[in-house]
Amino acid sequence: MNWIYLPYLITCLALVVYVWNFMMVGQARNKFGIKAPAVTGSPEFERIFRVQQNMVEQIVLFLPALWLFSATLSPLWAGIIGAVWVAGRVIYSVAYYGDAEKRAPGFIASLLATVALLLGGVIGTLIDLF
Repeated sequence: MNWIYLPYLITCLALVVYVWNFMMVGQARNKFGIKAPAVTGSPEFERIFRVQQNMVEQIVLFLPALWLFSATLSPLWAGIIGAVWVAGRVIYSVAYYGDAEKRAPGFIASLLATVALLLGGVIGTLIDLF
């Protein structure tokens, strides 16, 4: 089996979660009457907005790390670790929407996945380089 398609799939899923997060902000703007460019208002809106902003912050590191790991070490393991990241982001989002205090498990899962991918990408690059 050609495992390179697993990181492709994970990239697609990560982007679906990304789109879901910003669509939630648009719905929350309508629901709570928050007109752009305002980003403050009800606590419910601010939690939804913060989820989207955190996703922007995280995906910028995740995607290159996923592909560096995949290219230099293993597309199979990149996909598996990437799936943990995607699941962590969904858990984080759903938890944070309800209660900001409950966001830690999803955040930790996605953070650890990102660190693993980044370290693997660095190690794989150094192995290939030397």
